[in-house]
Amino acid sequence: MKSFPFSLGKSKQNKFVCLATSAIAALALAGGVNAVNATPIKTLTAKEFTSVSIPSTQTQPGVTQSVTRPIPYQSMGIEPLIIIPVIIIGGCFFFGGLVVIGEREVGIVVKKFTLSGKGLPAGRLIALNGEAGLQADTLAPGWHWGHWPWQYAVKKESVIVVPQGQIALIVAADGAQNPPERILGKVVECDNFQDARKFLTKGGEKGRQMGFLTAGSYRINTALFKVITAANASAHGMSAEQLNVYSVKSDKVGIVTTLDGLPISSGEIAGSVIEGHDNFQNGQKFINGGGKRGLQEQILLSGSWNLNPWFVQVEQVPMTEIPIGYVGVVISFVGKDQEDISGAAFTHGNLVHQGHKGVWVEPLYPGKHPTNSRIMKIELVPTTNIVLNWSGRTERHSYDEKLQSLTVRSRDGFAFDLEVAQIIHVGALDAPKVISRVGAMQNLVDHVLEPTIGNYFRNSAQNCTVLDFLTARSERQTEAADYIKVALRAYDVQAIDTLIGDIQPPAALMQTQTDRKIAEEERKTYEVQQMAQTQRQQLVRETALANIQQEMVQSEQSVQIAELKSQAAIKEANGEAEATKLKAIAEAEGIRATGNAKAETYRTGVQALGLQGYTAMQLMQIVGDRNVRIIPDIIVGGNNGSNNGLADGLLSMILLNQTNSKTHLEPKIPTPPPLPNHNS
Repeated sequence: MKSFPFSLGKSKQNKFVCLATSAIAALALAGGVNAVNATPIKTLTAKEFTSVSIPSTQTQPGVTQSVTRPIPYQSMGIEPLIIIPVIIIGGCFFFGGLVVIGEREVGIVVKKFTLSGKGLPAGRLIALNGEAGLQADTLAPGWHWGHWPWQYAVKKESVIVVPQGQIALIVAADGAQNPPERILGKVVECDNFQDARKFLTKGGEKGRQMGFLTAGSYRINTALFKVITAANASAHGMSAEQLNVYSVKSDKVGIVTTLDGLPISSGEIAGSVIEGHDNFQNGQKFINGGGKRGLQEQILLSGSWNLNPWFVQVEQVPMTEIPIGYVGVVISFVGKDQEDISGAAFTHGNLVHQGHKGVWVEPLYPGKHPTNSRIMKIELVPTTNIVLNWSGRTERHSYDEKLQSLTVRSRDGFAFDLEVAQIIHVGALDAPKVISRVGAMQNLVDHVLEPTIGNYFRNSAQNCTVLDFLTARSERQTEAADYIKVALRAYDVQAIDTLIGDIQPPAALMQTQTDRKIAEEERKTYEVQQMAQTQRQQLVRETALANIQQEMVQSEQSVQIAELKSQAAIKEANGEAEATKLKAIAEAEGIRATGNAKAETYRTGVQALGLQGYTAMQLMQIVGDRNVRIIPDIIVGGNNGSNNGLADGLLSMILLNQTNSKTHLEPKIPTPPPLPNHNS
C-alpha cells in the first residue's frame, strides 16, 4: 500500500468513509471528556495529555518533554474546554494512522475489519479488493498514513537477501490451482514475486513455484510467499548445497532430468531438445515449448547455471574419451526417426546421420566428446591391428580372453591341439558397419572370428595326417590366411595375417619321431665328426706341405731339371738307337748271308751224308775245333780188359745209325727260309 496522500486515489469512497468514521469517533470521545470534566479546567501535563489523546502503540519522540507552564491558549482568551477536543481530534488524525517503514524493511498489512462486512472469497488467503485479512499490497520504505490501529495491523519484515552464488525458492500460499499435469506453479510477470497483486491477478498458481530468486535484495510479501534460502533450507527439508548456483566441472557433462512437464511419449526414453530455455534456467519456456518430464536429450556443459532444484536434477558424468588408435561408434537410442543411408547392398543393419536414432554413420574420432551416456552408447573400435590368440595368452584388449587352443583331428585319427594367432584390422569408416552388423567388437570375436577360424582348421586337419600337417605347416598357414581373408572381408574386417603357433601332436607318435630324429642326428653327428677328421687330416697335410714348401720348390726344380736331362737322354738314346739299328741291320745282313751259306752247306752235307751222319760229322768237327776232350787220359777198358772199349762203342753207334737209316725213309730236309732282301 502506498503512502496516505496517494492512497485516496485507489478507492476514494472507502477512504472517505474511513475518515468520516474516525472523525465521528474522535468527536464522541471529546464530548465524553467534556461531560466528565464539567469542573473548572486544570492544567494538564504533557504526559497526561499524551495518555489521553494518543492511543496508538507507537511512541513519537517529539512529545516527550513535560509541560511546566500554563497552556498559552488561556492568555489568548480561548476557552480550554474548546481547545482540548481540537487537540485530541488533531492528534488522533495526525498520529493515529501513520506507519513508518525503514529502508531495509517491508510492511505486511492486515485489515481487521471492513464497514461493509465483505469477506474473502472461499479458498482465498490474500485480499485484493479491500476485504478483511492479509492484504496483497505491502508498504514500501517511507511514511504511510491512514492505517488506523483499530482497523489495521502492520507487520514489518526485513527484505529478503539472496547472496551471490545462491538462489532462493518460492512457495506461494495463495493463487490458482495447478493443472493435474503440473507440479510447479507457472511463472507470471510479478517483479520477481515483489508484486503480490500482479501474481494473483495474472494467474499465479499456489504451491512450489517454477520461478526462483537469484542473487539480490527483494521486498517480498511473506504472507503470500514463503522464501527458502540457504540459511533456512534445513527447516524446509532441504540442504544448503541445493540452493547454490549449480556448477558443472570442465571435464564433465551434466545429464539433466526434469521433474515437471508433459509425460514422455510412448516408446521414447528421453525428452527431445527444446529451444530457448537457456539451458533449463528458464523453466517456463521449457514447459511452453512442450518440454517433457524425465531424462533429457540435451546436456549441460561446463559452467555455472541458475537451476531450480524442484525442476531440474543434474548428474555429472565424465566426458566420453576416445583414446588414440580407436574410434567411437555412436548408437543413439533417441533422436529423429531412422533414415537408413547404408544403401541396398548393406542388409545387416541401419546407418543414420547424426541426430537420428540408430547407428551414426560418422564415428567419433580420438579426443573428449560431451555426450549423453544415458541416451546413447559409445562402442570403442580399435583402428590399429588387433591380435587374437587361440592359446593361453591374452592381449591387453581382452577380446581373446575366452579363446582356447583349437583341438583338431587328423585323417589318421589322432587328436592334437593347435595354437593360432589372427591379426585383423577395422578401418575407421568401416567401424559403424561392423557395429551395425554384430553390435560390439566382442560379438565380432565370439560370433564371427571364433567359428570361422575354428571350423577352417578342423576341416583342414581332417585332410591330412599329423605328420603331414607338421611337415606342411607353412603351406597350411598360407592357405588359412587366404581363406580367412576372403571370409572376413564379407564382415567389413580386414584379415592382415593368420599365424600357426605351437602344434601339440600325440606324445606316443612324437616319441617315435623323436627317436628317429635322434638317430638321424647322431648319424649326422658322426658324419660331421668324420668330416672334421678329414678336414683335420687335410689341415695336417697342408701344414706339412707348408713346412716342406722349400723342399717342394727344390724338388720341382729338380724335376724340371731331370725332365730336361731325360729329354736330352731321349734324344741321345734316339740317336744311339738309330745308330744301333743301322748297325744291327748291317750285322743281320751279314749273319743272314753267313746263315744262308751255312744252310746251303748243311743242306748239301745232309744230302751227301744223311742227317745222322752229317750231324755226327758236325759234332766231331765242333769237338775238334774247340779241342774238347771227349776221351779221358785213362782209357776205360772193355769187358775183356782191352783198351778199345770206347772206340768199339762209338763204332757200334755209327753202325746202328746207318742200319736204322736204311730201314726208315729218309726225312726231308727243310728248306731254309729265304734271306731277307734289304734292298726292298
